[in-house]
Amino acid sequence: MKMKIQTSFYELPTDSHASLRDSLLSHIQNLKDLSPVIVTQLALAIADLALQMASWKGCVQTLVEKYSTDVTSLPFLLEILTVLPEEVHSRSLRIGANRRTEIIEDLAYYSSTVISLLMTCVEKAGNDEKMLIKIFRCLGSWFNLGVLDSTFMANSKLLSLLFEVLQQDKTSSNLHEAASDCVCSALYAIENVETNLPLALQLFQGVLTLETAYHMAVAREDLDKVLNYCRVFTELCETFLDKIVCTPGQGLGDLRTLELLLICAGHPQYEVVEISFNFWYRLGEHLYKTDDAVIHSIFKAYIQRLLHALARHCQLDPDHEGVPEETDDFGEFRMRVSDLVKDLIFLVGSVECFAQLYATLKDGNPPWEVTEAVLFIMASIAKSVDQENNPTLVEVLEGVVRLPETVHTAVRYTSIELVGEMSEVVDRNPQFLGESQVINSMMGRGWKGSSGDHLPCPLPAHRQGLFGNLPRAVFSSTTLLRCIPAPETCLLLLPFPGTALVLARLPLEKISECLSELCAVQVMALKKLLSQEPSNGLSSDPTVPLDRLAVIFRHTNPIVENGQIHPCQKVIQEIWPVLSETLNKHSADNRIVERCCRCLRFAVRCVGKGSAALLQPLVTQMVNVYRAHQHSCFLYLGSILVDEYGMEEGCRQGLLDMLQALCIPTFQLLEQPNGLQNHPDTVDDLFRLAARFIQRSPVTLLRSQVMIPILQWAIAATTLDHRDANCSVMKFLRDLIHTGVAND
Repeated sequence: MKMKIQTSFYELPTDSHASLRDSLLSHIQNLKDLSPVIVTQLALAIADLALQMASWKGCVQTLVEKYSTDVTSLPFLLEILTVLPEEVHSRSLRIGANRRTEIIEDLAYYSSTVISLLMTCVEKAGNDEKMLIKIFRCLGSWFNLGVLDSTFMANSKLLSLLFEVLQQDKTSSNLHEAASDCVCSALYAIENVETNLPLALQLFQGVLTLETAYHMAVAREDLDKVLNYCRVFTELCETFLDKIVCTPGQGLGDLRTLELLLICAGHPQYEVVEISFNFWYRLGEHLYKTDDAVIHSIFKAYIQRLLHALARHCQLDPDHEGVPEETDDFGEFRMRVSDLVKDLIFLVGSVECFAQLYATLKDGNPPWEVTEAVLFIMASIAKSVDQENNPTLVEVLEGVVRLPETVHTAVRYTSIELVGEMSEVVDRNPQFLGESQVINSMMGRGWKGSSGDHLPCPLPAHRQGLFGNLPRAVFSSTTLLRCIPAPETCLLLLPFPGTALVLARLPLEKISECLSELCAVQVMALKKLLSQEPSNGLSSDPTVPLDRLAVIFRHTNPIVENGQIHPCQKVIQEIWPVLSETLNKHSADNRIVERCCRCLRFAVRCVGKGSAALLQPLVTQMVNVYRAHQHSCFLYLGSILVDEYGMEEGCRQGLLDMLQALCIPTFQLLEQPNGLQNHPDTVDDLFRLAARFIQRSPVTLLRSQVMIPILQWAIAATTLDHRDANCSVMKFLRDLIHTGVAND
């Protein structure tokens, strides 16, 4: 009913509006004791009807007069009055700007009626917690709409009740949250402080009284209440930001507001301080625009305290193993800290702050997790430090290079990130590149390209010699990694992306030689595995060397001008026989075949049209293996080949022959009972391949006999309940139709 009113109300004859309204009001009165969810949906239906039904004048007055005298009807009356202001700006309703303005004016006119009702409800509620929650939610909704008279509200007992509830230690979590939400809505509503001065003063003084209650919540380890208080404190600072910046320490610019946020920053849970990040961003932005040294100096001490608190929050657990995670919640928090530090560092002075942080490491002997967190903050600000003739930076670089072997992996990882941010210092101190220790430090212990990303292109002459050590360092590091019990694949790949990034920045004539040397170790490993007898009990799994080759090809992207031979072309042609033999040997193993196809995919992408010599033998082998074993990754690899060569006149017929040959076993597989449902990957990759043909050489496919069955299977697969497969089918059909419309 709610959805019909939201989306199709215009279909209803005008003379039936009143009867629908009366029916809905009758329903909500009869069903008020059922599930709250039903009451909410009916309340939304009534609110949406009232907003669209222009003939229902003064709906608030009508509802209050009809239901306010019956205590049992108050809960659903409050529910309607809560959702009504929320729905005014709903995108689901088809109402124009003029009607919205008319509604807001009408609600503003009757807002005092609502406040009087809420006061009556408070008197009747007594200690009924559920009723108080409904009252606070309703009040917050009207604050959010911005129609309450601020002078009237400043003297309202509702406001003092809110702070009374928030000050009491015994307040339940649900009621505490409702009261906090309401105060935040009130603070948001008075963003224009000057025009709402009486209410602004009351809210300002009320929030400042909550510090003791916050400390009590911390003592009781009640995290929900702590988070609520921090939200309220943050909203207070957001509302009075202009006053804080323009008149710091005076009136509504009282800096006790910042003290409240810094108290929250001292809480051991990082989720608490994270609530205030947006305010600190905005404060930094305002101060940067103000550009007043006197005002900046007032805030310097506050920002210093914040940075020290953030460094503490960035500490990993003492029992953490390995490198810091970057994709979990804590990793994302650290990234946000890094961004915030970069935005605020101008207030403290990057050189001074960097030197102070380094001094804490140099003068003391902190635990590894403290060291790592300090290095992380230093990496955030290193770029903003003047890197020319700065002895502290040189000393830091020297300290990182000479880290002892026993240092925690996370410390080494973050120190390498720091070196990456100090690329100018590295350039000015090439003596460090000559030390094998820096190469070993980076390559053997997890250089994932963090420093490689900062290398200039092309590589300066004094840094080209660096690559001579890299294949040896990679070889020694991979030997070391093989000794780790049950190593994870990601760990076994660590040295390669960074190496490939350096490789791609060498002069073209050197890339081929160095790439060959880098790949040789993996090719030797594959040859050794191929020569092993399956019966000797040793593992013949080639996935690790295949994955390493894939990573090398994926990250080696040199800039090649028109007419130049791609430097990787020769190397890929040389290793093709080994890849081909590996594919044949393991043709029945889907996991290994997928790794082979992935390696070939990146090899083809690496050299582009330079891999033309491989096209015929590769396609022949793909078709032969696919006839026996329907691995869908061959269809995916086929789509890559069509993408690269589909516009080449001489390749089109060969690619079409490949498609037709791959389709025969594919259609046989899909014709089995529940074939589409059982093989969604095959459907996905088949239509990815067909879509590439439509994009690159549509006429070739449209003229072929295989087009009709492909289209029939596309229509059959439109009902397939598998996200990726269905998406590929729809993209194929869309591209097919679009090509016909857009291309004569």
